[in-house]
Amino acid sequence: MKKFLLYCLLLLVFAQCMPPTDTKLTEVRVDLSDPVLQKIHNFKDQRNKDSLIQYFDHPDPSYRYAAAMAMGSVQDKNAVEDLAILLNDDVDLVSIAAAYALGQTKDSSAEDFLINAFQKDDSTFASKNFNKTVLEAVGKTASPSFLDALSTISTYTRRDTALLEGQVYGIYRYALRNITSPAGTNKMLAIVSDAGYPESVRFVAANYLSRARNIQLDSFATPLIRAIENAGTPRVEMALAIALGKSKSSEALQVLKSRFQTATDYRVKCNILRALNNFEYSTYKDIALVALDDPNINVALTAGQLLIDKGDPREAVDYWKMAQDTIYPWQMRMTLYRAANKHLPPYFEVSKGKINTQLRRLFEKSSNSYEKAGALMAMAEYGWNYRYIGAQGLASSDPVVRTASADALSYIANYPDFQSWFGVGSRRVKRELAVFLTDGIKSGDVGMIYVLSNILSNSALDYRSVIDSTDFMSTALNGLKLPKDIESYNALNKAIHVLQGKTAPEDKTPDFNNPINWNQLSAVSDDTRAVIVTKKGNITLRFFPEETPASVINFVQLAKTGYFDGKRFHRVVPNFVVQDGCPRGDGYGGADFSIRSEVPMRHYDKEGYVGMASAGKDTEGTQWFITHSPTLHLDGRYTIFAEVVEGMDVVHRLAVGDNIDRIVVSK
Repeated sequence: MKKFLLYCLLLLVFAQCMPPTDTKLTEVRVDLSDPVLQKIHNFKDQRNKDSLIQYFDHPDPSYRYAAAMAMGSVQDKNAVEDLAILLNDDVDLVSIAAAYALGQTKDSSAEDFLINAFQKDDSTFASKNFNKTVLEAVGKTASPSFLDALSTISTYTRRDTALLEGQVYGIYRYALRNITSPAGTNKMLAIVSDAGYPESVRFVAANYLSRARNIQLDSFATPLIRAIENAGTPRVEMALAIALGKSKSSEALQVLKSRFQTATDYRVKCNILRALNNFEYSTYKDIALVALDDPNINVALTAGQLLIDKGDPREAVDYWKMAQDTIYPWQMRMTLYRAANKHLPPYFEVSKGKINTQLRRLFEKSSNSYEKAGALMAMAEYGWNYRYIGAQGLASSDPVVRTASADALSYIANYPDFQSWFGVGSRRVKRELAVFLTDGIKSGDVGMIYVLSNILSNSALDYRSVIDSTDFMSTALNGLKLPKDIESYNALNKAIHVLQGKTAPEDKTPDFNNPINWNQLSAVSDDTRAVIVTKKGNITLRFFPEETPASVINFVQLAKTGYFDGKRFHRVVPNFVVQDGCPRGDGYGGADFSIRSEVPMRHYDKEGYVGMASAGKDTEGTQWFITHSPTLHLDGRYTIFAEVVEGMDVVHRLAVGDNIDRIVVSK
């Protein structure tokens, strides 16, 4: 026994003399059953910056990575210096997450940290993904003076895909901040017109040329024509169509018209039609009129919008005749009625009267909320309908109709030629509109409150001169329920301040009110699918729980309780999105809770992404959308929590008012 004890003692002494084992962790694991990772996501959900920063020096890179990625959603400018330390982390994924999160702060103080962290001597390209992320983050944070330096980098070859992507994303992010330069535009033109560059790089360059607001493309028709002829993929071509339209040249017009005739992707057709809006209507009316009969309703409606925007008064009677043809679906008929009502000359008094009488009858006869809404907007093209529109909205119990009435009154109130349109009666009309605005806000209807508040907060319309008191607005404000009515609350609060001659307040963000239900996560795995059942077919979704657990759990819980059953697709924008999840059916409804924005390092770079709709950061709840095509301007702002894996053809056929029968979630 004594020998055994002596042996144990010697082993203990020997162990103490050995140097400690220092096995450094280098693998990033994303296992949401890990209670520490759950805690980090909870801190993200609570916007608890200080608690997240405590994980920045944790020995496990999984937690450093998760905390840095969480800061990409928190977006706290006060965390810049702490995040900057992680740029030098020896685990690549952690430093990439830190670079992304710094870009998400959109704070200029991140500029120097990012530029200094860029790995200039990366001859083996080991840091190519880090450098790519840094370049894009620079576009979100850096001063205008750095744009030319970014734009004139010429050392990247056509095979340096990651670095080129970082460069073009950086220039594009600058443009979304309304910061552009000739050097940046020239770089994007050079890339997009050279088919030798990777498609993923040309795609971003094309989106820059399409999306940037303050660039002049008048003299660049030739490279743009070359680019669109070598586009190669619909996602490049549809962006280039918009860019080519900006050049406004006769050559561009001919190319757009020719490509419309041969295009097989409806999304390309939609964007060509939008591009034609830059030209005189007479130069493309043949295309527009043919497109009205396109079998894809998205194309037809885009053509109809062209008639509303640019139609010829001499053709207004023809639009009216087409509107009465029941061969068209109601969406097209209402669009054509609107075009006719807008462009029919005022001296056609008898015809004007007949059009608006027909619209009133259609409105009163229809049982379709969205058709009634379309009729109200068509009536708004003849301003003297304001009394009828206002009365119908206030009398209706249908939220869609009430909000559409408010939209129509807003359209009339914002006539650019309001005074000349109503003539000597304009002051009286404005006072009567003010009564409708007042009664709409007093009604407590959140859709009407939001829309009408935006009229009152527009100082250029000067409703201070006809509204004596804001007491009724304060009463309505107190009646709104948070967080559900946050969008209307912010709009109304702003209107009150404007009418009182005060500075508009910052938008209120909902307080944290809905913790993540981790018990529900066990029901979601990589194999989990949600099948959206509609009359037009099924749409199957795959989730991203590791990146957006709160949003995924929220959607799955709502689907399993039948919340989405019978809900209507209340918003369909051709070649953009279809949107659902509103209990009111007008986009202003929700449940008595909100969830937080979760914006992982993903791009809306393809069709079929499923995102959370919101009225601003951290206001998400029950509404969600599916993209028709890439929508890069939504990156970093709208949660991507799933993608369509089957049924995109169904998504492309959905129209306003189509129902979800049910959503079935299964593994």
